[in-house]
Amino acid sequence: MSTAVQPLGPVMLDVVGKSLSDDDLRRLHHPLTGGVILFARNYESRAQVTALCAEIHRARPGILIAVDHEGGRVQRFRSDGFTRLPAMRSLGQLWDRDVLESCKAATALGYVLAAELRACGVDLSFRPVLDLDYGPSEVIGDRAFHRDPRVVTMLAKNINHGLLQAGMSNCGKHFPGHGFVAADSHIAIPVDERDPKDILKEDAAPYGWLGMSLSAVMPAHVIYPFFDSQPAGFSRKWLSLLRDELGFEGVIFSDDLSMEGASVAGNVVQGAHAALKAGCDMVLVCNSPDKADQLLAGLDPTVAIDAKRSAARIAALVPTSPAKTWDELQADPVYKAAHKLVQSLE
Repeated sequence: MSTAVQPLGPVMLDVVGKSLSDDDLRRLHHPLTGGVILFARNYESRAQVTALCAEIHRARPGILIAVDHEGGRVQRFRSDGFTRLPAMRSLGQLWDRDVLESCKAATALGYVLAAELRACGVDLSFRPVLDLDYGPSEVIGDRAFHRDPRVVTMLAKNINHGLLQAGMSNCGKHFPGHGFVAADSHIAIPVDERDPKDILKEDAAPYGWLGMSLSAVMPAHVIYPFFDSQPAGFSRKWLSLLRDELGFEGVIFSDDLSMEGASVAGNVVQGAHAALKAGCDMVLVCNSPDKADQLLAGLDPTVAIDAKRSAARIAALVPTSPAKTWDELQADPVYKAAHKLVQSLE
């Protein structure tokens, strides 16, 4: 089998278990596959997940391996030495007491998170959450830094700096904002009926302010009916605004096409086509091997706005600097200082 690096396709999918099955390998070898997202079910120990990532990279050299590893209740790997990361609201609360200490802590948290993941072979964590903490949204809740978009921006920028110090890119989510609506897009179709001017002034402001420090963005499966009838991830209007008015040049990921919030676009193939036509570079399908197979069989990549440019954007998220091993991290004074600071946040 050739180990040549193929161009990365526009599909990110998952694998079933803690090692690769024949079906996993078949999907990884498909030319439309460009990424893998890991979940808690894929984790048993550091040694096991490190071996799994190496197996994935051997099967498809250059592929992007990602995980939702934010901290708080959204942290896929929690045992066998992984630092228990606090919810991001704790950084916002620290900001209200001590601005500079919160910025320092955010940088340390980003570094620890990324260094530990990279030591195991993971390339990207889908974070930071840029949603505002309005209160009613249980699915966002303490995943948000703060209600004030300026505080969210500054803490996210420091998180991103810490990630970058460990050689990891970032992904801001969920554009233009998921924090105001109470409904959970995993199981419902949230609708935000506010004036778009208010959304742009408040919720979407961090995306503009962060500018070049954002590597990737994930739109929300939320409908904003006074701007467009489609959820943001399927909306050419929203994604054109992100590109043209906010000047974003990085990767746009769809959120999971298996979520209920994506059902307005049709089946998984129709949803992927709608997302790529709207301007997404890569589409996610999670927790559903049958839907992944349907997507790989039925996707027409030519519907994308610029498939060649999208592939280059995706490839740019793959780390190029060498990662420290786990043992090297434990001996590294920078990591030890950052780890101690993060532990003090609990």
